[in-house]
Amino acid sequence: MINEYLAVLIFFVVALGFTIGGLVTAFLVRNSKPGYEKETTYECGEEPVGGAWIQFNMRYYFFAILFVIFDVEVIFLFPWAVVYKELLSNFGIFAFLEMALFLGILILGLVYAWKKGHLKWE
Repeated sequence: MINEYLAVLIFFVVALGFTIGGLVTAFLVRNSKPGYEKETTYECGEEPVGGAWIQFNMRYYFFAILFVIFDVEVIFLFPWAVVYKELLSNFGIFAFLEMALFLGILILGLVYAWKKGHLKWE
């Protein structure tokens, strides 16, 4: 049992050594000549225009968050669909009801966002 903890400790020390070694090497090798060109913001090769503190409409954030939530949740459906027959034979109707509850919660969240008007793009 001690050997297992020793292996984890050695792995941790080696990982920490690689991390610190990489940072120290980058610090020693880098070319450090600060100037105006290096300290300006970089926007895809274009000169930055205006201030960095502009306000965006909250609608964009709601739309993006809803997209990420539903996109990630739909990804959970694929592994379930692949092993559906096996789940049905091992767990019976419980596997189906569990996914029906999962989809019900997703649909409830979608209906809520729809009623609040977060899905309207103006």
